[in-house]
Amino acid sequence: MPDADDMKDEKDFGIGIPVQSSGFFLKGSNALDWGMKNRLSRIFNPVTGRTVMLAFDHGYFQGPTTGLERMDLNIVPLIPYADALMATRGALRTCIPPESGRPVVLRCSGGQSILKELSNELVAVDLEDAARMNASAMAVQVYIGGEYEHQSIRNLVTVINSGNRFGIPTLGVNGVGKDLVRDARYLGLAARIVAELGAHFVKTYFVESGFERVVAGCPVPIVVAGGKKLPELEALSMAYKAVNQGAAGVDMG
Repeated sequence: MPDADDMKDEKDFGIGIPVQSSGFFLKGSNALDWGMKNRLSRIFNPVTGRTVMLAFDHGYFQGPTTGLERMDLNIVPLIPYADALMATRGALRTCIPPESGRPVVLRCSGGQSILKELSNELVAVDLEDAARMNASAMAVQVYIGGEYEHQSIRNLVTVINSGNRFGIPTLGVNGVGKDLVRDARYLGLAARIVAELGAHFVKTYFVESGFERVVAGCPVPIVVAGGKKLPELEALSMAYKAVNQGAAGVDMG
């Protein structure tokens, strides 16, 4: 019983030792709730602060993309080598073994195809389904400078607001239309806007000139998209340069 226990003089309350209050390892995330931090700790390695995300959500607007025709054959064998998976709910439910144990960044925007204007998206997955899928984060495409910029920003803040209520982080994905220039000035603008609106981490592209300024100007972690298919050595070289200049990891498919 508590009263009887209190009569003993054997407890050690650590009198004189300050309470430990260490900061969270991930950039810009120290003030987040415990659930947010816990989910982000699944995606990013707490020891290194890095992540290798395997993206195979391309089919939501490209259909059976080359190399992803059979996700059960082409993706499942790669799962053990990734820190996190970025996928649609359809791919997860039909092709990915739930016992794989990898955290999921769930694609939550959609509504167009490569046959139409890419920036014309909507929120395609609600919070309840993201929770049912046990998502560690929700991903939303944002088209800064695109024809439907305002709509894509609305999608982002809608998902951020709903995710904040239940401790699920949001990944803001910078979508670059074919008429926009991928340079440090544009990518820095887009990444900063997405972060300021409340995204907990940002996915954007690497550029050879000025990428370190893109990272420095973004108050949350940046993961680098793969973009167009590159020869393996070039892709590895790009990933090395990106991390060396401050990126927290890559999200490639």
